[in-house]
Amino acid sequence: MTTPTGTPATLDVSALHHLLATGQAPRLIDVRTPAEFETAHIPGSYNVPLDLLREHRDELLNHLDEQVVLVCRSGQRATQAEHALATAGLPNLRVLTGGITAWQAAQSPVTAGTPRWGLERQVRLVAGSIVLTAVLASTVVEPVKWVAALIGAGLAFAALTNTCAMGMMLAKLPYNRGPRTDLDQVVAALNTEGR
Repeated sequence: MTTPTGTPATLDVSALHHLLATGQAPRLIDVRTPAEFETAHIPGSYNVPLDLLREHRDELLNHLDEQVVLVCRSGQRATQAEHALATAGLPNLRVLTGGITAWQAAQSPVTAGTPRWGLERQVRLVAGSIVLTAVLASTVVEPVKWVAALIGAGLAFAALTNTCAMGMMLAKLPYNRGPRTDLDQVVAALNTEGR
């Protein structure tokens, strides 16, 4: 449930451990890319990538009628997912504080797969590489410095709006796609018994 200030309700790692241990497990929805999910995720969680969730939130409402905890890497994408689902009318939403990063830092169990770089790390690599290349190239062709300025402006805009165009573009690369996830697969997984 969203608080009056517009910030989502949260749940920390220890509270989630308690719910899992007492048999009151909420539905864990991981909104990272399929590749990130495949790398490491909380056992029993379901992968519903943020772009898929936004596009099909109304269809997903029928399958998320219980307590839901949203998970991403650090909490930013989960907060965006919470806003999308709350706006569509889904109650009982919480965001895992610190995301999978906090879960792993607490040495909690994860289902691990192929290691890959997270999107935030990829954005830092690409943005940093572009800025470095532009600065070095500007020693020969001075106007190229504006490419570095453009990247800086994009990063500032990303911070102010809590969105990242570069991250969204990188998420579409085959490296980040991992196994294909579509609405039918997500709904089938959400409807399986024995979660």
